[in-house]
Amino acid sequence: MNALAGSTIIPCLRYRDAHAAIDWLCRAFGFEKHAVYADGAIVHHAQLTYGPGMIMLGSVDPDNESEWSRRIVQPDEIGGRETQACCVLVGDADEHAARARAAGAQIVVDVADQDYGGRAYTCRDLEGRLWWFGTYNPWNL
Repeated sequence: MNALAGSTIIPCLRYRDAHAAIDWLCRAFGFEKHAVYADGAIVHHAQLTYGPGMIMLGSVDPDNESEWSRRIVQPDEIGGRETQACCVLVGDADEHAARARAAGAQIVVDVADQDYGGRAYTCRDLEGRLWWFGTYNPWNL
């Protein structure tokens, strides 16, 4: 196996307004822009980092649906439900939740101590995707 830096598993998301999502995710959650490849309103591919972790995202483009994108729906197309969620390790869940709340994140599960250790909360982003943020680090078992 090649030596890899950063995450080896990278969640990929789609947003109707990817430019707005990139700005909001950076402001609300503390992500940093690593790369953004866009053509006008359409973001073909973006990479945002958080510590050694990364997410990738792009625009929902109904005029240019690929075989991949036809298999993905937005939360509002399925009643606000999700089939997966991004989990992000943070240093202070209370502080992070306050930042997210101030930026307009909808907190759906308040910050609380977890039975398995750490503190965590769950929120929705500006387009309704679920995110879990917590201090529990599963690598420290």
